[in-house]
Amino acid sequence: MKKYILYISMLFMVFMAACEPIENRLPMGDPITADQLDISVTPVIVNGKRSNKIVMENHSPVLSNWNYGVGVSQKMTDSVLLVITGDNNIIFTGLNPDGSTITKTLTVNIEELSFPVPEEWGYLCGDGEKEWVWAATRCWGNGGYLASFEPSWWVLDQNGVEEQAPGEGPNSSMVFSISGASLTKKRNDGTTVVGSFSFDMSKKKVTSGGVPWAVGQLKTVGVTVLCGISPDEGKAPVNTYDIIQLTGDRLVLAYAPAGTGEWGAAYFWVFVPKQ
Repeated sequence: MKKYILYISMLFMVFMAACEPIENRLPMGDPITADQLDISVTPVIVNGKRSNKIVMENHSPVLSNWNYGVGVSQKMTDSVLLVITGDNNIIFTGLNPDGSTITKTLTVNIEELSFPVPEEWGYLCGDGEKEWVWAATRCWGNGGYLASFEPSWWVLDQNGVEEQAPGEGPNSSMVFSISGASLTKKRNDGTTVVGSFSFDMSKKKVTSGGVPWAVGQLKTVGVTVLCGISPDEGKAPVNTYDIIQLTGDRLVLAYAPAGTGEWGAAYFWVFVPKQ
């Protein structure tokens, strides 16, 4: 009986030892500094040139957050496409085991867009960022949804825009930047609003007659375009726009409240690059 009790006691001690939290036996690693990061960004070479496909690698004991301008990746190693040639800044933010963060910026030079990327990035952001202003005339107003291609019914110039959205008429502008896909609205009173944007060129629309109307969709976060309001909805801010036209020298956007049918009232914005 004594041997039996001793055997049970030994089993109980082994069981209790096995239940000890594993965290107590795995000490947390010490946090590292930005200077200690072991990270790299390398362009893929195509025909002897540095292409726009890059490989980002993190060999440090921290979690990854790579901001490569037009997107973000949390992978330790990842391959992504950049959208412009020249110097591109890649911002790495690492999360240490103790919860602290460290940041380091790497610059990679791209010689050639060897891999296709949406040309709209170049139209909208130029070589990195691009400033847009109102068209000289017929820059804002309404027209037919899925019918008009610019302001056609109620048509305003820049002074009329100022009455609708103070500070956002003459001498105002907005800057689209590839860095962080940021959108900065510059009002003529000296104030600015900064947010971000994205676009989806698969969101096309056609008229009932099969005529192409919208070539894509633009979305903003934390900011609207100049005079980005819906008058028919109490001047509510608009953050999703149909792209009617986007070239290097002209940007036309449209918006209509949900449920609007063809030839219902839509609002249009017309911008050109700042000279």
